[in-house]
Amino acid sequence: MRISIIGSGNVATHLAAAFKNAGHRIVQVYSRNMQSAALLAYYVGAEAIDDFDLISPETDLFIISVRDDAIPSAAQSLAKHQKLTVHTSGAVELAVLSAIIPKSGVFYPLQTLSKNKEVDFLTVPLCIEGADDEITGELEQLARTISNHVHRINSDQRKILHLAAVFACNFPNYLYSAAQQLLEKHQMEFEMLRPLILETAQKVQDHLPATVQTGPAVRKDENTMAAHLQMLDDEPALKTIYALLSQAIIKNLVPGTVDK
Repeated sequence: MRISIIGSGNVATHLAAAFKNAGHRIVQVYSRNMQSAALLAYYVGAEAIDDFDLISPETDLFIISVRDDAIPSAAQSLAKHQKLTVHTSGAVELAVLSAIIPKSGVFYPLQTLSKNKEVDFLTVPLCIEGADDEITGELEQLARTISNHVHRINSDQRKILHLAAVFACNFPNYLYSAAQQLLEKHQMEFEMLRPLILETAQKVQDHLPATVQTGPAVRKDENTMAAHLQMLDDEPALKTIYALLSQAIIKNLVPGTVDK
């Protein structure tokens, strides 16, 4: 399939590479930043452009992978070509796109992606949605060329999935950063926590999170929690987070779960 990528960020970069590796042709890469467009275009053997007037109609699919608030304007610029067009957002309804381009859909990769970190895209869950059954089937077939985990997810489901992903990925990463800052403040290295983080992540691959919860809140160890809160007197934001999360853990306890 001939594909043009609108955007040059993290998601655009990984999708372009995955499609190229699967044998698809990347026709163009568009970005307002010509340097970013050129870098990605060079990598996938495409033409780099920074003007929608230069969009080639010789494409089968436009993939809009830009900021959520920029999706409508990008769609308006592509509408005249009347080609299948998808966006990659987890939080934007299909209707935002289909109101502008009837032949449209969603192609949402459920993964945290960074340009400088390779990902085996075959393991990435792809959530697809089409404006009609025919488009959905076409997108599903396309998705299976780059991923072994393809799911038909409607807009309402995708919003919940995106929210859950924020809790499962973005918030824990912030807490890792908070832990790093606490350690550095006391001349210790974050490296010491990496085995603990890895073991925690590995546990939930085989068990439900609530059943493997550990820590002072699980034990209802009031003395330790009080001591921790006192240590955070000069970090009011972290103190509030600690208290809220501890209470949430206590309320979420699974009967029989005891951390020794």
